[in-house]
Amino acid sequence: MGAYILRRLLLMIPTMFGIMAVSFAIIQFAPGGPVEQQIAKLMGTSVDATTRIGGGSTDFGAGQGQAGGDSGSAGKYRGSQGLDPEFIKALEKQFGFDKPWYERFGKMLSSYIRFDFGDSYFRDVSVISLIKEKLPVSISLGLWMTLISYGISIPLGIRKAVNDGSKFDTWTSTVIVIGYAIPGFLFAVLLIVLFAGGSFFNWFPSRGLTSDNWEQLSMIGKVGDYFWHLILPIIAMSLSAFATTTFLTKNSFLDEIKKQYVVTARAKGLTENQVLYGHVFRNAMLIIIAGFPGAFIAAFFTGSLLIETIFSLDGLGLLSFKSILDRDYPVVFANLYIFSLVGIVVGLISDLTYTWVDPRIDFESREV
Repeated sequence: MGAYILRRLLLMIPTMFGIMAVSFAIIQFAPGGPVEQQIAKLMGTSVDATTRIGGGSTDFGAGQGQAGGDSGSAGKYRGSQGLDPEFIKALEKQFGFDKPWYERFGKMLSSYIRFDFGDSYFRDVSVISLIKEKLPVSISLGLWMTLISYGISIPLGIRKAVNDGSKFDTWTSTVIVIGYAIPGFLFAVLLIVLFAGGSFFNWFPSRGLTSDNWEQLSMIGKVGDYFWHLILPIIAMSLSAFATTTFLTKNSFLDEIKKQYVVTARAKGLTENQVLYGHVFRNAMLIIIAGFPGAFIAAFFTGSLLIETIFSLDGLGLLSFKSILDRDYPVVFANLYIFSLVGIVVGLISDLTYTWVDPRIDFESREV
């Protein structure tokens, strides 16, 4: 097992390098970068993201040379005509675009290895501080959605497997499929209209993770206020999350129930609960438990952008989206680096979870 873990850890290096290299290369062709954003603000215009000047990217173009002289320096950005070329050079230096692309890429990698993500281009704060500020929202949404989803889906899947083909199995499958088909953001809007002061009831808050008077509340009051704000977002996010885990649990239990060891256990006189939870459960839950880390990370990082927007929850999903729109490249690349690294590590943890649940699984003989 130690050799397998070491191989996986070493494989992370070229994987992360490839992810960052491809992403950095794509950015070379993305117009409307930070320099052009600043120029547009100064000129009182908007950045035309469909137009590229000079055949390269606006400010991540390869080389960023000054071969064209001062006029060339000012002329390669849309809307920069009439601006002092020295001012354009100062902007390039401010954002680091006065250096060739390979120097910038190498500097970024060397900094990221030390988890030094620099400062945001347009916010007077470090990138790591921004991420820490948004973490509570994303952790809250991802953690509770995953726990509630698993807490309901696993017992429901087991009961559906035991009552396979019954009326209960049929109508619950119908409800789950309908819930899976409804987009979470549409259901979120419906919840606001119904229960957050839209047109009917005003039972729940429609924005934020805490109330304005949260600091003045007692400890019990703070906990209650926190969950009060989470109820509607979690319901909206969890609506489509039940389907996969429920049906996976059901099918896994059905496969195990049909095996010979279950017949033998029943023949020995064991009760149905003893067979189900003493023998079937561990084998059937292998794939479910091993998939928990990945499910949590998926909900943590990718599942909450629209929900965060609708409920005005300022989390990592909304931060990443706004950073892409603003061309705040340090924030964009930092989020990409962290998400990718965490995803790779969680993949390793998921594999190790298999061996913890079922020691018969041996990764030593597996080729990475």
